[in-house]
Amino acid sequence: MNTFAWLLKREFWEHRGGFFWAPIIVGVISLVLFTMGIVVGEVSMHRANVDPKFFGMDAVTSHLTGEQMHMLGTGLQIAMYTVPGLIFVVTFFVLFFYCLGALYDDRKDRSVLFWKSLPLSNLETVASKAVTALLVVPLISTVAAIATGLAFLVLLSAYVGYYGMNPITLVWLQAGPWKAAAQMLAYIPLAALWALPSVGWLMLCSAWARSKPFLWALAIPIGLGIMVSWFDLMQSLTVPDAWFWKNVVARLLLSLMPGSWLDTSGIDDNFQGPDDFARLFDLGNAYAALGTADLWIGAVAGLAMLAGAVYFRRKRDEG
Repeated sequence: MNTFAWLLKREFWEHRGGFFWAPIIVGVISLVLFTMGIVVGEVSMHRANVDPKFFGMDAVTSHLTGEQMHMLGTGLQIAMYTVPGLIFVVTFFVLFFYCLGALYDDRKDRSVLFWKSLPLSNLETVASKAVTALLVVPLISTVAAIATGLAFLVLLSAYVGYYGMNPITLVWLQAGPWKAAAQMLAYIPLAALWALPSVGWLMLCSAWARSKPFLWALAIPIGLGIMVSWFDLMQSLTVPDAWFWKNVVARLLLSLMPGSWLDTSGIDDNFQGPDDFARLFDLGNAYAALGTADLWIGAVAGLAMLAGAVYFRRKRDEG
């Protein structure tokens, strides 16, 4: 266990910029953009000679109906997920390229010779990189997202307090930030299971490809998808091309994207308002994915590909 913990620390030290600093910087940028939005709004109202204090906004908000307060709370809860959303997008790209280079870069710079001289097995090395991608980095980005969401509420509280409104009842009690934070953390194990096909495939390409693992990782699934679509178009074979793109190509390349496991059919078909959108983030809806064959078949396939990465790391020529 001490050896494995050391391997995890090694991955963090070598990629601290992408793993640690990137989420923090993106979170700060998100808050700056929000602040700029407030400033633009204030400038626009000033130019239009509109003074919110003149309308007694504190009195208006104190008489909001229960339904209006519910809608306000729903909007704030959604904002807790969407304001730091850019962090998760950046994390996706960080992890995508990390997995592609995880085993290839060691061979490219010949450092694999050093690591193989240590009493470390190939299984331990691959497992440490997979755990880093599946659990360590998502945990760091989630903590950064929670901190960004809380900072957003602080800025919003300062703004509404400036106009005489009570930020405790109007912002914090409605947003329920601790519930959102707990849900974000609870998503991590589910996200890890869902992301196994992508991590397995990218690390398999990293271990197997003698050069340009990025091109191989994209060319094989996309090329197969084009072939399946072409045969379907030509009616030579009855192949469900849409199914193939969604369940093979997308699962291999995009399963690292946070929230990709969510069932959005309710929004696409019967979207009624913010409540439906907010229910997407409910743990019950998210963990419903555990009852689907897609998740478990993908997880087994991901583990099989990680086993392949271990094999190729052991067998691949270093030359």
